Amino acid sequence: MSLAENKRAYFDYEILEKYEVGIELSGQEVKSIKTGRINLSGSHVIIQNNQAWLLNADIPPYQPKNAPANYDPKRTRRLLLHKSEIAGLTGKTKEKGLTLLPLKVYIKGQKIKIEIGLGKSRKKADKREAIRKREIEKEIRRTK
Repeated sequence: MSLAENKRAYFDYEILEKYEVGIELSGQEVKSIKTGRINLSGSHVIIQNNQAWLLNADIPPYQPKNAPANYDPKRTRRLLLHKSEIAGLTGKTKEKGLTLLPLKVYIKGQKIKIEIGLGKSRKKADKREAIRKREIEKEIRRTK
């Protein structure tokens, strides 16, 4: 069951590979995400000290009046990956100039998972071409 999707990432980047990762959350963040209150736009993933981190993902408090005084909805959250996966991603991001982006948040069993993608930035012309293709597909659907 998908809870949130980062549509902007699919538009701005060409996604080459996808990975399913876990995320380290507090209890109220889990409740907030399960109600669908997460925003991935503008967020990205970095690898630092052999750990993956999710930056700028906005998770508002579950109950704003009961939230802890020092709660930061855009805090940096640790992503759970195997060391071999982290090593592979580190090499690819440094070597080829690729970017790691969160694509989708969903529930698998009782756990919240994030799908991250290894993306290559699109040029302006590529974006225009994607818009044209989308418009053509809309026209085809209308005529049917």
